[in-house]
Amino acid sequence: MTALPGESRKLRRLTKRSEFLKAARGKRTGRSGFSLQAVPSDGADPGIGFTVTKAMGNSPERNRIKRRLREAARACAPAFHPQHDYVLVGRREALNEPFARLVGNLGAAIARLHSTPPSARPDSETQ
Repeated sequence: MTALPGESRKLRRLTKRSEFLKAARGKRTGRSGFSLQAVPSDGADPGIGFTVTKAMGNSPERNRIKRRLREAARACAPAFHPQHDYVLVGRREALNEPFARLVGNLGAAIARLHSTPPSARPDSETQ
């Protein structure tokens, strides 16, 4: 899922700790290279933040994980929903995962966060 020319969306950066804590209380989904957290927000543009804990390696490794996640988020920019804040929590597997797979996983994670669970669909029957 890559952005087509002229289809890029402005992504607002999350910088305050309170924004990260708010996202941590929202919906979440995980993949091998990252965990994605999302919460509705007041901003018109989608907000995106990145974090990698010290347990994932030394600073060059953590920075490389964040750079790969930033580029994957840029490639998936059209998939992010407006009026939502997202936090990508990087994992060590993001270092060795092929970039195309990282982008595909991010697109799938975004879609999963915004899909309606089967039990909440109006056409599902509960017995």
